[in-house]
Amino acid sequence: MPTPSKPEYLGEPTLGQVMRRPIWILALLCAFIVAGAFAWLGQWQMGIAVRSGDQVTVDTETPRTLAEVSDLAKGVTEDAAGVVVNVSGEFVPGDTRVVAPRDNAGKTGAWVVGHLITDPPERAHLAVAIGWAPSEAAAERALVALDADPALTMPRDLQGRYMPPEGPQVPGPSDDPQMMRTMIPAHFANVWADVDAPVYSGYLVLHDDGDIPALLASADLDPIDSVPPLPPETVSWLNVFYAIEWVVFAGFAVFFWFRLTRDAWEKEHELQELEAEAAASGAGDGTEAADDADASGTRTRSE
Repeated sequence: MPTPSKPEYLGEPTLGQVMRRPIWILALLCAFIVAGAFAWLGQWQMGIAVRSGDQVTVDTETPRTLAEVSDLAKGVTEDAAGVVVNVSGEFVPGDTRVVAPRDNAGKTGAWVVGHLITDPPERAHLAVAIGWAPSEAAAERALVALDADPALTMPRDLQGRYMPPEGPQVPGPSDDPQMMRTMIPAHFANVWADVDAPVYSGYLVLHDDGDIPALLASADLDPIDSVPPLPPETVSWLNVFYAIEWVVFAGFAVFFWFRLTRDAWEKEHELQELEAEAAASGAGDGTEAADDADASGTRTRSE
């Protein structure tokens, strides 16, 4: 089938004449106001997308006390995540758990996680990732060895990296539903024997210092990699995408005005064509009626 040609509208009013009418000039001003608002939003979004290179960064490597970094009434803040902290307390035997899978130095294995009760005045419960084993079976053996070691319950000063809780992971069809796959302190609080004080929302990755090497050696565990957090990105690409969206919306506001104006112009010409066709049809009917009357009169005279 042939493609229908786009109609052409000649004569007045022209598209420019329609655009210059007061109602459409007012509509254009409204479109400019909307487009300006969208452009301002795009500029604002871009401003927060590109962060200053000299912004203040948190010193995560200078050890601080856990009480200074974390508030028991709040979660792990952005300033507290990944900070090296000092804390004192005692491990609770029998509450040690295995979390797997966990990567360490490029290898996949399991963590052995202990239950620490911190010293007063805070006195709270803290999940501590003690060491890494190359397999879940090795971690289970280390767990038994740690719980049987009298040195585990000795009061000690610890240092480690305080980390925010991880998200839950749904076990697969063949996985043990009781196996812990991620570090969720709230979950540990449900399986620990006696929780009689607040629980820290974050957890501690224990550093290999003090008497910890001897404790790890007794259970045949390796130290856990404690990697400093990455510096914040200088560009937030999600905000850049939002800024581009606002600019597109601003352009669409002006295009929407143009489309409405053109529709009004086309509609006027279509109405003019319909009126012309109706007038031509009426004139044609009148001429045919006159011709019929003349023919009838001629026949009458002939008779």
